[in-house]
Amino acid sequence: MDTSKKPLNIGIIGFGPFSQFLTKTMIKQGHVVRATSRSDYSAHLGANFFRDMEEFMGLEHDVIMICTSILSVSEVVKSIPFHCLKKPTLFADVLSVKEHPRQILLQEVPEDSDVVCTHPMFGPESGKNGWNGLNFMYERVRVRDEDLCSSFLNIFESEGCKMIEMSCEEHDRLAAQSQFVTHTIGRILSEMQITNTAIDTKGFEKLVQVKENTANDSMDLYSGLFIHNRFAKQQMENLESALERVKGSLEARMKKEDGHK
Repeated sequence: MDTSKKPLNIGIIGFGPFSQFLTKTMIKQGHVVRATSRSDYSAHLGANFFRDMEEFMGLEHDVIMICTSILSVSEVVKSIPFHCLKKPTLFADVLSVKEHPRQILLQEVPEDSDVVCTHPMFGPESGKNGWNGLNFMYERVRVRDEDLCSSFLNIFESEGCKMIEMSCEEHDRLAAQSQFVTHTIGRILSEMQITNTAIDTKGFEKLVQVKENTANDSMDLYSGLFIHNRFAKQQMENLESALERVKGSLEARMKKEDGHK
């Protein structure tokens, strides 16, 4: 039997725009999705919504996805009534940092349930025309039911995602260099209020695009990328020192030119 084709009962904790975006594809594939969240999303088509967490946790889930914000994940996971679980369940998170939720899930999830940490490195905008070729990072943190874990990962693999297996530590180290730096540059450009001009170069057009893309993300997300990725602090210091070095080089050249006059 090909377990990757078997429909899964998927529970989602935290049903904001990103998890709703993932839900559409899961339902299209034939999976059953139930969700719970602090906000009321009962009008969302496709997923069954439960306001009561204990009722939600008492359902027959194969997988429970943690789709909260980075800043709230600790509080949310610690408040989950795990005693209501009917059977061992695979817990998966989809946060943009990985060491932080990994630590929390290992501390809180019952020992007989499995844990996989994932990061779909795309969203409603970049994935609006499908997920083919888009990166999906994961680490099998504590997996005994390999068939169930493979069935869950197949949701993304079958859509053409580039499946990248790596440790949560390596993910955070690389994400600090790429995702966090990109968000920081975008935030700086937003503070500068840069806009398109009549004489834009292609490079400047890309900078405006970076600013606009990061402006669509919340301050909570950006704060989470900094506070809960231990490698982000060093990248912020690197940016600051790099700016000082560039500024120093320009000032030294200016003094040199003034000396020639």
